[in-house]
Amino acid sequence: MAAARVQPPLNPRAASPSTAVPTSNTQSLQSTPLHTSTPSVRALFLRAVDPSRPASWSAAVADLLASGDAVAALATFAAALRANPAALLPALPPAFRAAAAATSLVAGRQLHLLALRSGLFPSDPFSASALLHMYHHCCRPLDARKAFDEIPSPNPVIITAMCSGYLRNNLVYPSLALFRDLLTSGSAMAVDEAAALVAFSSSARVPVRGITASLHALIVKIGLDVDAGVVNTMLDAYAKGGGRDLPAARKVFDTMEKDVVSWNTMIALYAQNGLSAEALELYCKMLNVGGGIRYNAVTFSAVLLACAHAGTIQTGKRVHNQVVRMGLEENTYVGTSVVDMYSKCGRVEMARKAFGKIKEKNVLSWSAMITGYGMHGHGQDALEVFNEMCRSGQNPNYITFISVLAACSHAGLLDMGRYWYKTMKNKFGVEPGVEHYGCMVDLLGRAGCLDEAYGLIKEMKVKPDAAIWGALLSACRVHKNVELAEISAKRLFELDATNSGYYVLLSNIYAEAGMWKDVERMRVLVKTRGIEKPPGYSSVELKGKTHVFYVGDTSHPQHKEIYSYLGKLLDIAQKAGYVPNTGSVHHDLDEEEKESALRIHSEKLAVAFALMNSIPGSVIHVIKNLRVCTDCHAVIKFISKSAEREIIVRDLQRFHHFKDGSCSCGDYW
Repeated sequence: MAAARVQPPLNPRAASPSTAVPTSNTQSLQSTPLHTSTPSVRALFLRAVDPSRPASWSAAVADLLASGDAVAALATFAAALRANPAALLPALPPAFRAAAAATSLVAGRQLHLLALRSGLFPSDPFSASALLHMYHHCCRPLDARKAFDEIPSPNPVIITAMCSGYLRNNLVYPSLALFRDLLTSGSAMAVDEAAALVAFSSSARVPVRGITASLHALIVKIGLDVDAGVVNTMLDAYAKGGGRDLPAARKVFDTMEKDVVSWNTMIALYAQNGLSAEALELYCKMLNVGGGIRYNAVTFSAVLLACAHAGTIQTGKRVHNQVVRMGLEENTYVGTSVVDMYSKCGRVEMARKAFGKIKEKNVLSWSAMITGYGMHGHGQDALEVFNEMCRSGQNPNYITFISVLAACSHAGLLDMGRYWYKTMKNKFGVEPGVEHYGCMVDLLGRAGCLDEAYGLIKEMKVKPDAAIWGALLSACRVHKNVELAEISAKRLFELDATNSGYYVLLSNIYAEAGMWKDVERMRVLVKTRGIEKPPGYSSVELKGKTHVFYVGDTSHPQHKEIYSYLGKLLDIAQKAGYVPNTGSVHHDLDEEEKESALRIHSEKLAVAFALMNSIPGSVIHVIKNLRVCTDCHAVIKFISKSAEREIIVRDLQRFHHFKDGSCSCGDYW
């Protein structure tokens, strides 16, 4: 047999060359003696291996690989060839997989040469599939493709291996194209669970609509819609499609045989799309479903995300209590979700306590705590956590510096922001991305350095996105720079012409500048383009129930008492110096009518309701789905002082901590 004249493969720990498969005897393979392997290998041989039986050697290689010792598996393969060359046929596929597990391109190429010389490639489908697996795991998809093209008639298993490898290397479009070729070749019925899993996993990563639905129709046709693994992966693919695929995902979920993965995926889908009420409702159903379904760490992470988005602190506390009872408080991912939940619910000190409970903090854990302090305007605390992270030996990365720069931006730490913006590249080698630029534009805009912010945008190495131009537009509102606001708005209209928020913000800038013709022009533009502004609302959680208020709302059972109490609060505020900001009211109304229009904003109604129904001295927490208006911001400062209450408002931009007549944002948002 040809393989008998070929030496066993090189030590897999050797450095991988960049050359192609060796074909000359000058690049012959070196041996790896068995006596260098671990004691477990020697014991295995003494007990289990029959040197005369090739299958015995193959089983030894496969078992060592399964135990996680890829190096020992390759050493055993080398010994097998010395003892019995006939072992090549059954032992070569697991040897390829061992080279893949060790990510040793050297060993993999030498095994490829063995396969070529012995004729096992491309004739043996098991060796061919394992060879493709090896190249993909060694991040050599082009080499894998070259080998694939040498296979005369690849069967569905080999095609699936190639598709899976493409997916592993994030080449999702080639993966889907190859899967499509499999279908058009008339082999649709040969699609098995493995192929379907790869196809759905690929479709989850592309923005093109309809692919997941087409695959769904295929698996129904071939009868794979009863396979739990396939259906769960399909559900995840629908989930990755965002809110547009929610109805289809829910339909799949309602009709499938559910396991904990199914429940977790659907809850996470709702939470990630901001549908917190639906996520929490589904979680409650999961708790009562029975059948051995038990929530786990993934469940808690998804539910805590829903609580974070909704700002439902009481529900979040109950979930946290369950986390503690199950002993998951130290779990890195669950603990990080608890930190995020408390931060976004306005309880940053509770977030810090939860952060201290995490046993092994990763980069996301540190970044979550830095972000938590930052979003509440505690910039110095955020930077102290960052310094603590560096002292712990954890290297900051791209995400960490987003958190650091955002903290500097929210706290107005201009000099520190400039310093870390330069340091992240010079010391840590992190190239700035759009998120970092966005933080710097926001920081510079906050400080009134509008020209510098605009200059930074023009110098960007990447294309500015809507967040960056939006940050500049917001700064123009605060600093009343109409000219630069128009430049920013023009770019925003080009990037996202259907976002009503940009039109409203520019209209407010015009209104505050007394440019009423331009205000009217904006109104007409919004109407002619068919842009609909989402209704603004504010919500308050009280005794586990969420109360929602819209502008001029009269649907609440206590609406008469709320308006009466709000009138008293506004009267007290006006006596203390509050002057309604009627400049932002766009209608052609007299001053009295403008003041009346301001009195019924949802933020004011929510604050009045919360003050009426909460314990004296407790913190009020309001969630606003849009940017809080300038008049509501001004009056809540007065209310916080007269009522002697801390009021936390989370709007679309940031957190506002109102206390003793001032706000943590410094009147910049």
